[in-house]
Amino acid sequence: MTSRHDSPMDSGLLSPVRAGTPVEEAVGDLAWLQAMLDAEAALARAQAGLGTLPQKVADVIGAEARAEHLDLRELALAARETANPVVGLVQALTRRVAAADPEAANYVHRGSTSQDIFDTGAMLVAQRALRLMRADLARSAEALAALARSHRDTTMAGRTLALHAVPTTFGLKAAGWRRLLLDADLRLERVLAGGLPVSLGGAAGTLAGYLEYARLDGDGPVDAGDYTARLTEAFARETGLAAAELPWHTLRTPVADLAAALAFTAAALGKIAVDVQSLTRTEVGEVTEPAVSGRGSSSAMPHKRNPVLATLVRSAALQVPVLAAGVTQCMLSEDERSAGAWHAEWQLLRECLRLTGGATHTLVELAEGLEVRPERMAGNLALTGGQIVSERIAAVLAPRLGKAEAKQALTRASHAAQHSGRPLADVLAESEELRGHFTAGELAELCDPGRYTGGAAALVDRAVGERR
Repeated sequence: MTSRHDSPMDSGLLSPVRAGTPVEEAVGDLAWLQAMLDAEAALARAQAGLGTLPQKVADVIGAEARAEHLDLRELALAARETANPVVGLVQALTRRVAAADPEAANYVHRGSTSQDIFDTGAMLVAQRALRLMRADLARSAEALAALARSHRDTTMAGRTLALHAVPTTFGLKAAGWRRLLLDADLRLERVLAGGLPVSLGGAAGTLAGYLEYARLDGDGPVDAGDYTARLTEAFARETGLAAAELPWHTLRTPVADLAAALAFTAAALGKIAVDVQSLTRTEVGEVTEPAVSGRGSSSAMPHKRNPVLATLVRSAALQVPVLAAGVTQCMLSEDERSAGAWHAEWQLLRECLRLTGGATHTLVELAEGLEVRPERMAGNLALTGGQIVSERIAAVLAPRLGKAEAKQALTRASHAAQHSGRPLADVLAESEELRGHFTAGELAELCDPGRYTGGAAALVDRAVGERR
């Protein structure tokens, strides 16, 4: 049995990455409704603070502006008749306020328009969701920093175009993952710091309605420039959002910037997820997700434990950039108010928020519980019998044999090692071209992958703020 505030239409069945995560509640219908009501209450407080609305009226409106007082489904159905949910919300809120104070009902939504309330509510929802994401990113970044430090010198195969390239370290890989999270957090921080403004424009972006009621309700003459500036700043203070220089009904920079930051964040998480999936393959086995009883089981193959967390994160990363492109496309808003572009934006933005928020929350568990298997990394490094350091051998041989001859000798030795299954160092030790240039011990040292990780350790130290 569902309550009137539950949403049986979308319980997350087809979107498990966000199902049950904090962001799901933060951007759900009930949260969105409350955010719009918060905007209505904040607007009344702002107007009261400027003396153009009685303070007791603002108090009544604030007390009644509670989502639990309204019926979500009823508002959703009413929105079909007006193309947005604010009209029905204002009517329902007005009825609630009238029951408490009939005079106060005349001041609900005073001078405002649907888009001011909806867009301000959207920014409040986004603000709350981004704070959740940033907290999750911080936890994951800390976990990856710990992995980078502890595996600073854990040698593994670096892979390019799916094949072994040259050695690297798992510490450097973890430090790189962390860098992506810091980059994502920086973008979210910038959006939070100055890119989430209140919407205040009135019917066509002139604030005419606000000014007219201010003249009717105020104590004296109203200067248009001064009042609109003060009202915008007061509204921003009451909501905790930023003040916009101009009304942005069809100037969608705030929403486009938000979508872009979410797209980058999701893609950054997706890179980590893809790497984990590759490294956890049966034949690679260099990392595994944290083991939880029953998680990752296959409906047909009892032996499998699938990388569920990485799969969930990757699924979000594949969706959000596409959705964000749709949000950006909605910048093509005609005139002073759009008939369709604005409306198309809502669900796209909400999906960007909850998918990205679900992914950031999921990554915390993955990063904090990732199991690293250095023994498998060492075993995989040995698969090519030292050929993974051929770049180094070529560089060392060139001054002694000449660049062209050194490359030919190394190519012949590599082919011989591949066909015979012998270590490259042993084949090189028997090479006529190298006779007298190196001892067997020197060749074995040159072919040791652990001795050819370049500046990996120093890069890790630099990235995680630790010097050795």
